[in-house]
Formats: sequence, C-alpha cells, structure tokens
Amino acid sequence: MNKIFSFSLKASLFLSLFWLSVPSVIAGDPTDIIKNGKFYADLRYRLETVGQRGIPDTATASTLRSRFGLITGEYKNFQAAIEMDSVGTIGTSRYNSTINGKSQFPVVADPRTNELNALWLLWKGLPDTAVKVGRQPINLDNQRFIGTVGFRQNDQTYDGAVITNNSIENLHLFYNFTDQVNRVTGHKNRAGRLHTEIHMGRAEYEFLPSQKLVAYNYWLNFDQRSLTAAQSSAMSSKTYGLRLVGKTPVAEELSFLYVAEGARQHDAGNNPNNYSAYYYHVAPGVAWKTFTFEAGIESLGGNGTSAFGTPLATLHAHNGWADKFLVTPGNGLQDRYLKATYKAAGISKWVDNTVVQLIYHDFNAVRGSANYGTEWNVDVTRVFNDKDMMLPYMKQWSIGVRYADYNSQGLFTDTRKGWFTLGAKF
Repeated sequence: MNKIFSFSLKASLFLSLFWLSVPSVIAGDPTDIIKNGKFYADLRYRLETVGQRGIPDTATASTLRSRFGLITGEYKNFQAAIEMDSVGTIGTSRYNSTINGKSQFPVVADPRTNELNALWLLWKGLPDTAVKVGRQPINLDNQRFIGTVGFRQNDQTYDGAVITNNSIENLHLFYNFTDQVNRVTGHKNRAGRLHTEIHMGRAEYEFLPSQKLVAYNYWLNFDQRSLTAAQSSAMSSKTYGLRLVGKTPVAEELSFLYVAEGARQHDAGNNPNNYSAYYYHVAPGVAWKTFTFEAGIESLGGNGTSAFGTPLATLHAHNGWADKFLVTPGNGLQDRYLKATYKAAGISKWVDNTVVQLIYHDFNAVRGSANYGTEWNVDVTRVFNDKDMMLPYMKQWSIGVRYADYNSQGLFTDTRKGWFTLGAKF
C-alpha cells in the first residue's frame, strides 16, 4: 500500500504542478501565480565543538546551510512551493558527520548534503479546510513528538498529506498520513530515509484566550527497510495523549504559565517488544516583565527493556542540549529542570530583544534509583529585524551562542558542546 501511495503522491504532485502552469498559457493572466509568488533565501553558518570523555579528539564542525525556495501565489485555490537545502563545510571538518567515517571524533549530525527540503501542493477549495500534499515540514505543539529538528542544518521532513480544518470556532483539527520521513542526516546515510506508515491526528481547542487543550494520537509504523529490522521495528508505536497549556494574567506585568500533559504509548505494527509506557510533563511558571521562570518534571516510562520513545521529535529541544537522551533508556527517564529566560529591553537598539536562557537539568531513571547525571545549558541569541540594521535585500539576520555541559553519573560520558551561529534571511 505504501508503494502505491508513494507513487500516486509523487505522480499527482507532478501533474498538479504542471496543471498550475497551464493557465499562464491558456488564460493569459498568470499574475496571481507569478506576481504574488515569493522567492527567498536563508543562509546559516555554524561553528560547533564537542568534547566527549572516552573519545580521543575534540570535534570541530564549521558548516554553512544554504536554503533557497519559491512559493507561488494562489490560483483557483491552489498554491505550490519548492525548497532546496545544501549543507557544506567551510574550513575545518574535524567531526563525525555520521557518514564521513571519522569515528575518532564525536558526532555532529550535520553531514555535507544536498536535499529537496520541500515540494508541496496546497488546495483550499473547501470552506475552512486546507489539503497539502508532498514533502513538507511538520511541527506540532512543542515538537516533543513531531518536529523538523530545526536546530540541525538539514531539516527532518515528511512525505505525505496533511488535512486541516477550522470550521468550528476555536477548534483546529489536523490529520496527516506520511509514507516516508527524511532525516537530518540526509539521503546518503542509511538511516536518512525512514519508510513508514504514519497516521497523526490532533485536535486543539482554545477554551480561553492563550489557553488551550490538545488531544492527539500518533500511530508510527516503520518499515524494516529502514535502519536494521530490529531498530526500525522497535520504533513502531501508538501514542494517545492530552496536553493543557496556557498563560493567565494575575497582576500588571505578571502572568502564570502552565503545562500539564500526559500520554500512554504501546507497541504497534511489527514491533517485537510487548510494552506499555506512560509519559507526563508538568511545568508551572511565571512571566514578569521581560523575565520568565519555569520549573518542570518530564517523565518517560520504561520497563527495563523498552521505554517511551519519541523518534520523530525535535529531540535537541528536550532533555538537554548535549543530546545524551536521543533514545530513552530502558529504565525510563525523569528530567527535573529549572529554566530562566530574560529578554533585554530599554538598553540600546543593538542589545534590545537579545534573549538569554539558562537551564539546569537533573536526570534520573523512572524504574529504579539510578541517577543519570546533570546538565547546564546557556543560550544568548539576538535577531535583528530593524531596516537600518540590514544589508540590501536582507529581511533578517541573527547571531547566537549556546553551550551545554553534561556531567555523567555512569550511564553516559561527560560531554561539553559549544555553538556559534550566524544567520541571514533574504
């Protein structure tokens, strides 16, 4: 069924894009497609260093991601887009990219590659409904389950169809079918393409301003052609959950923040493991002027062999930036964290809107009493949008530094990572 769907998907996308070009010939009025279309470019340079105990050499990756895309204007409720990514190295490439064979260095998952990052067709022919078919990014909620891993130089994208509906006020419905996931490590990596049969269902209801309840169901069934048979099968699962998130003003310039989420997951498809695991995340916080403070507990259960997994998440954003928990340990993972965020204001035009974030993590097993270690994260980022700070044709540029320091208690190894990032959008 997947082969049939994949062929039909690609064939229909090609024919639809061809059909979009026909009106410019027969109707003589291509202005909606061309004049309202947009070409864009996005460049991002990154210098990343990784020092990991047990690996003799420190990794240093100097990479440039060049992204170019085109979005057409709308014509008879149709719109299309294409986007290309190219990741290359500038200067030093002393790192294990997952495909270059440099195993004497720690991994930096930004291999040199050229990728078709997006190719989709959008149709809005039904009231309050949109259907998007093709290769596309998908980011749901905080990307704990489904995301594009946007921190890495190459995105994770999804080949399939997305249907959204907003017919009922404050209710947003989402469904997706995906038959292939394109991973951040690119098409040259054996694990860079996951053949799948994925169904995602999500309903979001905003019951008060800035407060919403989300119900979701993610059914992941991975084909054994992806990775090894054991690895791909073990990732197949069904997850059902509820997420409550909001922000409530309590006084002038003071608001209460909250996240409360719970989910259950069990094996599905060809997964040889028989398991059931629970997930919960509770994170109260306060926002005062330009400061935000949060305290949270996130728990992914495990039975000693199998654990609650989120293989399609933007994993870098969760459980520490050192990326030690990309796969949940068999005894589960409990992450107790404190987060403080400050956004500069009223200082100067060069400093204002700088965001500083500090996070502390304490990692423990859910099953048993093992301590997995602690981690400090710090990030300083400034995005510039003011016209007098731009070069010609530039829409935005940004600069950022980030640091992660993971101290192990035995399960993993001490790891320190640093990043310098410079980006520009045109």
